[in-house]
Amino acid sequence: MGRGSIASRWATLLVGMLVAAVGAAGGSTAAQPLGIEYYQATIIVTGTDTRSRPTGFAQALRAVVVTVSGEPRLHDDPRVGALAARADGLVTSYSYVDRMAGRPVHDEQGTRDRPYDLTVHFDPAKVDAALATLGEHPWRGPRPAVLPVLTVEGFGRSYLLSAESPAGTEQRAAFADVARGFGMTARFPSDAELAAWDVAVGRFPTPRVASSPAQAVVAGTLEFQETLPGWVGSWKMRWHGAEYIWGIRGVNYDQAFRDLVRGVVRVASGHGAPD
Repeated sequence: MGRGSIASRWATLLVGMLVAAVGAAGGSTAAQPLGIEYYQATIIVTGTDTRSRPTGFAQALRAVVVTVSGEPRLHDDPRVGALAARADGLVTSYSYVDRMAGRPVHDEQGTRDRPYDLTVHFDPAKVDAALATLGEHPWRGPRPAVLPVLTVEGFGRSYLLSAESPAGTEQRAAFADVARGFGMTARFPSDAELAAWDVAVGRFPTPRVASSPAQAVVAGTLEFQETLPGWVGSWKMRWHGAEYIWGIRGVNYDQAFRDLVRGVVRVASGHGAPD
């Protein structure tokens, strides 16, 4: 066999490999399954017996259909309630973790009334089929990280919720937990980024950075008002050329962050404007 024939065969092989790689990375994205982690949820329950297990399964399924589909409204949809009533038929496995592990039992009930983290794993094919009956489908492909650019005011102090802000330590942890609950990740801007974007404390931030498929930038203010009492969140986001403005009043900051992330999920998944 001559050199020309060998070179031709290698060229054909390389072209085939490139076509396959492009197809795997691009055109077939919609057919790629979601990771198994989207089909599980952890719920706090009381005890490990069957008293709270059905309710735990139902709550976990509600969380999973939202995470998989990217449609937060499904959580309170009566049709999902009907599915949740027989959630055990979609479960593949479950496990408990004692939230008070290491602490001695101090009541006559023993471990029956201790709080546990119940982690429930659902069958992906069955969840996808259930979503299809609701006219929904899994939100496939990459999901943007949520980048909050927030001014926080309350209890006599004002600060930017940066990655380094000591005052925002607990709020960053809460925000990240909320994002994970929706199948999202969170990224907090550094002090250097905020300075470069000319974001200042005490005004509605306008960062000079745009949302992209990799990150959804949400600017806003989170203010505690004693007259309510509670936190007031005001959010603004631009996505694919459209601007969205929404907010919430009279809640704790976990609920405020949930409102923010919920809005991002609806927009980024293509379900529409925030509620």
